Parts: sequence; structure tokens; C-alpha cells
Amino acid sequence: MANSPQPGLLLRRNMVDRTAEKWRPPLFAPSKGRWGSMMAALRRFLDLQAGSIWRDLKIVLPHVTGTIVDVGCGAQPYRSLVPPTATYIGIDDAKSKDRFGYDVPDARYFSGDHWPIADSSVDFVLCTETLEHVPDSRQFLEEAFRCLAPGGTILITVPFAARWHFIPHDYWRYTPSGLSYLLRNAGFVNTRVYARGNAFTVACYKVMALLLRLALPQTQPTIVRLSLQILFLPFVPTFLLIAILANWSLLGQGGDDCIGYTAMSERRSS
Repeated sequence: MANSPQPGLLLRRNMVDRTAEKWRPPLFAPSKGRWGSMMAALRRFLDLQAGSIWRDLKIVLPHVTGTIVDVGCGAQPYRSLVPPTATYIGIDDAKSKDRFGYDVPDARYFSGDHWPIADSSVDFVLCTETLEHVPDSRQFLEEAFRCLAPGGTILITVPFAARWHFIPHDYWRYTPSGLSYLLRNAGFVNTRVYARGNAFTVACYKVMALLLRLALPQTQPTIVRLSLQILFLPFVPTFLLIAILANWSLLGQGGDDCIGYTAMSERRSS
């Protein structure tokens, strides 16, 4: 029949059937003490997504005042950038414990679409690498708008040139046009979207991701994992050089092909 799948396509797997990843980066962990801070800094150097987000948030978060709610907070990897004079609240979906593996003692876990935050009660909403995991982004942003006080700010980071992750709970990739459209429709104004990295950053990011599968194998038998790690050893200098060049490329303006975007918008003050 004319509408039946073509034989060539039938030879390829149906990605809708995927229910899990074969490999994923190690989960973030709350930084505790000097050793924890050092390991977190190393993670940011090798994880370009986390490192580029940290660079942007380091510019903004130290100047935040009032109450900040970190929605989809995970392990709260950017909490240390919030000044002690501000009030930090971390919230996350109760399902994130099973879907993403995060369970932080002082986070507020909730079920459903309604956040456990009063209307117009916070001054800053932080949402890092969360929006792509939300099936209904419109409702999510309307909830952020509800919680923000007039004049408050929302800061969102999203991946762009990133693999499908936390399968199957990864739904979207956003462009600056898409972010602007969604934020405007939710009632926000004065939207700014900044690219994190450029085509060179993306190229480095992809090569590093391939090499990390050798350095940190996960699903293979023990003897195979050890063999892959031995195979990785000659690539260590190359891997570190690529990481240095990639971090250097993040200092630029950013390009149309990037590893992610940082968006900021505001609730009108009156």
C-alpha cells in the first residue's frame, strides 16, 4: 500500500520504543566542603553545558535580592551563587526522584502542575535545563508568571546541540524565536536570549562526548569497561586540549549553532 512504511525505514529502529539511555553523564551532587567544590569545578570544566550555565549565572545570581525559587532544582548545583542575603527555595516535581535520580533533603517536592509557591511571592525564578523535560511548557511558564511579583525576573537555560537525554522524558529543543514566543504568550516582557558557545564549541562538545563514553563506560561487562578505559588513556592529552579550547570558545558572543541558550524575561512592574 502507498501509505505503508518503506522497507528501508523498517530496517532502522523506531526511536519511540526507546525507554532508557545506554549512557548518561554522572548525576550532579551537592557540593560539600573544599573537595566537593573542587570536583564541582572540574565537572564544569569538562561538562560544557554545566560550565557555560555557571558562567552566565555567575554574572546574574550574586546580585539577586529577595526570594529566589529554583524550579526543577535537581541537586541545586548553582545554589552557591545565590548571595546569603537572598532567600533560596528549591522545588522539583516528585516524579524527578524516579525519572532523574535527584532527592535533595531541603527541596520541596510537589505533584501536579501547581507549584507550592504563593501568588506574586518571589522576586526571581530560576529554571536551569528543565523546560525541555516539561510536556506543557505553556502551563509551566504561566505558573512561573503567577509566582513572580510584579517587576520580578525569570532566567531559563535550555540545551540546543544536546543529545536526547533522560529518555523518554526529554521533549523539546528551543530556539530564541521559540523562547521569545512562549515567554511573551505567558505575559512576560523584555525578553533577552543569549547563545552559549558557537559551532566550534559544539564540535568540541560532540568529540568530548564520544571520548567520555570510553572514559566512563556504564553498561558493558567489567572486562569491556576496563578495556575501553585503557583505550581512552592515549586520548587524555587530546581530550584536555579540546576541553581547554572549548572553554575558551565560550568567551565569545555565541553563534546560531550553540550548545544552549540562556533567556531572561520579566513580569511587568505594573
